Amino acid sequence: MSDPATPSIVTRDLNLWYGKFQALRGVSLDIKHGLITSLIGPSGCGKTTLLRCFNRVNERYGYVTTTGEIRVLEKNIYDPDVSLIELRRSVGMVFQRPNPLPLSVYENVVFGLRVHSDSPPTRATLNEAVEKALREVNLWQDLKDRLHQRATTLQLEQQQKLCIARLLPLKPEIILMDEPCSALDVEGTAAIEELMFSLKGKYTIVIVTHNMAQARRASDECIFMLLGQRIEHRRTEDLFIAPENPKTAEYIEGRYG
Repeated sequence: MSDPATPSIVTRDLNLWYGKFQALRGVSLDIKHGLITSLIGPSGCGKTTLLRCFNRVNERYGYVTTTGEIRVLEKNIYDPDVSLIELRRSVGMVFQRPNPLPLSVYENVVFGLRVHSDSPPTRATLNEAVEKALREVNLWQDLKDRLHQRATTLQLEQQQKLCIARLLPLKPEIILMDEPCSALDVEGTAAIEELMFSLKGKYTIVIVTHNMAQARRASDECIFMLLGQRIEHRRTEDLFIAPENPKTAEYIEGRYG
């Protein structure tokens, strides 16, 4: 477990290219342990690319070149001894649209345990993991009698919560969320935000959102990006009330986006 006083994620002069297109330019930041940090900015500003750097998911998307430093949980994630499997266990990811496996609720939650355990987990271990994870995401009462129902038949909000629950048995320290509420209605969005609040402290959460009201409502710190650069990173309240950079002020006032 990392030291709460130490940032969970540190980047220094981070640059990234997709082929010849430079998507990130000299990004340096410290993301604090146990907080919810939001990434905001207009479409194409690099926020999702930055999020995907933290567990090296970008490397799945064609020809990618990265320079600079990324330290996650005090470890340089490009060191030769880094296991991508272990990195992605520690840094879980939730995507825009819920993507439960076409299996039962139960098998979705234990999928990672079955894949990553050195020896087959016992039924008691699996049962305990399912109940604990579903309780953490506030789904146990709704689904305890429906554990063998196909996960893809759940409501979208429940599917997204289940996707978060699927990460938890692997004991991540960081959860990345790429616009996790974009497919949800107002009630579903509120439910996911409440879940984020309940997970804060135990996990470091980084969320990409196009919704500035959500960023203001749901995050402790906020990073504003523009054209692949980090423009401003401050406490969310301070960034929205008294931004230091004129470009930040223009964006949150709706002058472009």
